[in-house]
Amino acid sequence: MKFETAALHGAQVVEQDNLSRAVPIHRTSSYLFKSSEHAANLFSLKELGNIYTRIGNPTQNILEGRMAMLEGGAASLALASGTSAIFYSIINICQAGDEVVAANNLYGGTYSQFDSILPQLGIKVTFVDPADPENFKNAITDKTKALYCETIGNPGLTMTDIEAVGKIAQENNLPLIVDSTFTPPCMFRPLEHGANIVIHSLTKWIGGHGTSLGGIVTDGGTFDWTDPKFALFNEPDESYHGLRYAHDLGDMNPIAFALRMRLVPLRNLGACISPDNCWAFLQGMETLSLRMERHSENGLAVAKYLDAHDDVEWVNYPGLPGNANYDTASRYLKNGFGGMVAFGIKGGRESGIRFIESLKLFSHVANVGDAKSLAIHPASTTHSQLSADQLKESGISDSMIRLSIGIEHLDDIVEDLGQALGV
Repeated sequence: MKFETAALHGAQVVEQDNLSRAVPIHRTSSYLFKSSEHAANLFSLKELGNIYTRIGNPTQNILEGRMAMLEGGAASLALASGTSAIFYSIINICQAGDEVVAANNLYGGTYSQFDSILPQLGIKVTFVDPADPENFKNAITDKTKALYCETIGNPGLTMTDIEAVGKIAQENNLPLIVDSTFTPPCMFRPLEHGANIVIHSLTKWIGGHGTSLGGIVTDGGTFDWTDPKFALFNEPDESYHGLRYAHDLGDMNPIAFALRMRLVPLRNLGACISPDNCWAFLQGMETLSLRMERHSENGLAVAKYLDAHDDVEWVNYPGLPGNANYDTASRYLKNGFGGMVAFGIKGGRESGIRFIESLKLFSHVANVGDAKSLAIHPASTTHSQLSADQLKESGISDSMIRLSIGIEHLDDIVEDLGQALGV
């Protein structure tokens, strides 16, 4: 199937009992076993099936299968939030004493997780400037277990050269984990450019309407986990009768990462996604490519408008000719540059606050990717937990305003920005 068709039909087999055309919401905590043997086979992984909705659900299965198709991956796992998807991806590989090399231009919540929480578990994260891929290479040690970056940093909107970082990861036999939230798969598929694992906050453009929370991890099925340095995949898991995930899954060995994440972090820590949220995200998927066309069209137009405005110091939009990220973004993004625009307002923090409070159409919320246009001042909100030095490293200034451009009529968007800038 082509992308637009898979977004509507992928991974769904119409249930023959009721012949429902739409995907049903399976609101159930548990599932009947056909027999004692059937139950035992499910728990021992001799066959796959439904046991308990914390581990999986029929509505969730369709969401995961469809996302794997859209991303070009081997298997996906949906979780309660994008943050839990990131956390589980790391602890599915790393344990105390291991290290991760990560870009320093990450979303504030991710940065805090890596900077404060993972070290409490004995996992060290080294932050590097992704503008030069060699920085990843230079930070790798014999304890490094993964490289991590975002396709487009939040909120600085700098684009990472995924292929260059992927090559470094491959040369060092390390998985590259990429948060591609700002570049949904109709815009960019990191697995085709050297990534091994892709993360999305489903809450953003894939859901598209600001109604549900969720995250998803897609396993490309291309990484060889049999290297002994990945102890969690090579040493016996006594909770599964000595199972070695990199060796004992038979035909499912290529998706060892996704399967272990379901069986260990998800099953035992429980950040499961609700069936209702899975259904909502499936509705969003159906119109994803159409919405991204309008987000990108409006985003570019807004960037050009702000770039010519007297009250604006600078504009950062990957698709703006002359932007520092334009060449990299043009090489990777063939279907538009998305709806995120960052700019610096003259007058600094006070002018930024006045601008935010003067907006009428834009919503002042801590979210992106909604069909509606959104605005926020990152230094005082989404990234307020970062120190002054960390804000500087991430390219976040007091004058920065982050805009998530929606799919309203462009004239109305521009009119609202103009009146707020003129206050």
